[in-house]
Amino acid sequence: MQKNIVITGATGLIGVDLSLKLIAKGEKVVLFVRSPEIAARKIPGASEYVQWDSAMESGEWTAFLSGAKAVIHLAGKPLLESRWTEAHKKECYTSRILGTRHLVSAIAAASEKPQVFISSSAIGYYGSFYRCDDTPLIDESGNKGSDFLAKICIDWEKEALGAEKNVSRLVLLRTGIVLSTKGGMLQKMMAPFQFYAGGPIGSGHQCISWIHLDDEIAVILEALNNPAYRGAINLVSPAPVSMKEFAEALGQVLGRPSLLPVPEFVVRLLMGEGGEYAVKGQNIKPGFLAAQRFSFQYPALSGALADLISHKK
Repeated sequence: MQKNIVITGATGLIGVDLSLKLIAKGEKVVLFVRSPEIAARKIPGASEYVQWDSAMESGEWTAFLSGAKAVIHLAGKPLLESRWTEAHKKECYTSRILGTRHLVSAIAAASEKPQVFISSSAIGYYGSFYRCDDTPLIDESGNKGSDFLAKICIDWEKEALGAEKNVSRLVLLRTGIVLSTKGGMLQKMMAPFQFYAGGPIGSGHQCISWIHLDDEIAVILEALNNPAYRGAINLVSPAPVSMKEFAEALGQVLGRPSLLPVPEFVVRLLMGEGGEYAVKGQNIKPGFLAAQRFSFQYPALSGALADLISHKK
């Protein structure tokens, strides 16, 4: 019995931090990555660095699933880090759908099934809205959305649900906007503030359902070992804010004004169709985590931003 913890998407924003914490805890971590050499430099100490990508239906990687303690599936092409074209949208969709499908098939074929399958999803599942007051706070029982991001999340989860009959527990991580100075929305917004040119993106009315990177990792670690953690889990803080409020809080922490909003038409020019989603948001609450009395280390935005920026997390 190997008792590996297998992680895909390990070199991404969440994956690096998660992998290093598990290695520090003495876990036998196996990383499924495009480039084992790059992964070994970014994440020293893993047991194995295994060649894998979402297009691989089979290969040597399948052997590491048998007897695994858990499979944590975080891989997927970043959605909003380049201008949207039909080709980009297709790559984002297929990287998630095929990668999950191939993992689920390999789990089904494993001689000894993994105990837990933790699969990424996102709060895009519920659709996107222009204003916080477009919709009440949504928990895990909320209705499915109908836009492109919702379709990705819905189909992504459908593929992951195929593992339910073969593992003891399936966890679907509906993650919000993960805050870190090392990537994602916060990193992109910080740069103009440094030149006194910061402000909200778009109207400022869209709702930002966010989570500190440390709390994101803490939930995943809890999901590894807590049998109560199963099904869909909204990974967001208990205090969503408007984009205007987010920009003002960021300006206060950085000691800079928040006066120059980025107009919606500029976002759309830069990002194409993807800009439509950059000026929308989701008003999401962590219903499951509240029921489990999960203790957020950073429940309020001001404290989260102060910690991230002061410690360069």
